[in-house]
Amino acid sequence: MAHFIEHLVFKGTKKRRAHHIINRLEMVGGEINAYTGKEETCIYCSFMQEDFERSLELISDMVFNSIFPEKEMCREKEIIIDEIKSYRDNPSEQIFDDFEELVFKGNALGRNTLGTPFNIKRFTREDIIEFMTRNYHTDQMVFTSVGNLDFARVLKLTEKYLGRIPENCGSRKRGDIFDYQRISKSIRKRTHQAHCIIGNRAFDLNDNRRMIMVLLNNILGGPGMSARLNIALREKSGHAYNVESHFTPYSNTGIFAVYFGTDKEKLIRCRELVHLEFARLRDTHLSPVQLKRMKRQLTGQLAISWENMESLMLSIGKSYLLFGHVDTMEEVHQKIEQVTSDQLQEVANIVLHPDYLSELVYC
Repeated sequence: MAHFIEHLVFKGTKKRRAHHIINRLEMVGGEINAYTGKEETCIYCSFMQEDFERSLELISDMVFNSIFPEKEMCREKEIIIDEIKSYRDNPSEQIFDDFEELVFKGNALGRNTLGTPFNIKRFTREDIIEFMTRNYHTDQMVFTSVGNLDFARVLKLTEKYLGRIPENCGSRKRGDIFDYQRISKSIRKRTHQAHCIIGNRAFDLNDNRRMIMVLLNNILGGPGMSARLNIALREKSGHAYNVESHFTPYSNTGIFAVYFGTDKEKLIRCRELVHLEFARLRDTHLSPVQLKRMKRQLTGQLAISWENMESLMLSIGKSYLLFGHVDTMEEVHQKIEQVTSDQLQEVANIVLHPDYLSELVYC
């Protein structure tokens, strides 16, 4: 439903039709977009400095004045169903959501954000209004801006367009996550490659081991070509073109997963190599030199990502939404520097323990 609403806020407000929304920024070279995750929806735009007020007014209109026209709803349902079909044609993407459905079985967190064609077809305008009343509250919204703008002007314009919005605070709490049970599952797919994902529950956003897990994940399968899994499965053996790991912390749980795609006859060997790398991190301390190098690599990656204004804006907004503050780069660097080799090994023995690793294979 949240993903459906994200689409529909582009389809008409009390004073704009869909084409007016699209053209409002595009006619001055700007862009507006949105995404929906498991725990948040974000509408964001990029534009020239002089178009800040135009952009802020547009976003506020879409968020607070959308009317969800019935005709547009019917059309958008078909678009989302096509989006679902397109997604199902890409096993390297679908496997992540199917894996979360296994790991969070029986909990809402396991549901695919796109939804199902059956449910999409059933949604009514009344369902949307009721869902927004229950879930969209002003005390859980953050407005973020990044760019060469005078802060006093930003405050003045946000007060102009957002200050009149009535306060609407929520009291709902996220439900508890059920006990985790290790699961292994294989699904027959008509694909040229085998696709495999291996992982476990991990730490939530407020766990003090979160930064340790971030560093551990970067060592294993981060974006660098020197990541251990990339060396083992691609550089040394030539068994996999794409191998990666991901750590996603949520508000009351988290998930860690390693994904790779390979020829079907090489699936068993690739799985063995992944588990060998897990065992190395569980059983062997990083030397001081190795640890220093890994910390510097992660710090450099984060610094580069902050050079991307869109990435920085989304990061700042989410941090303030979740924690009520934003760490500086120096503070993040200090947190990384505080991680010890003992802590990395301890976390590895929790998250990478073979008795708790689930697996999903498309073959």
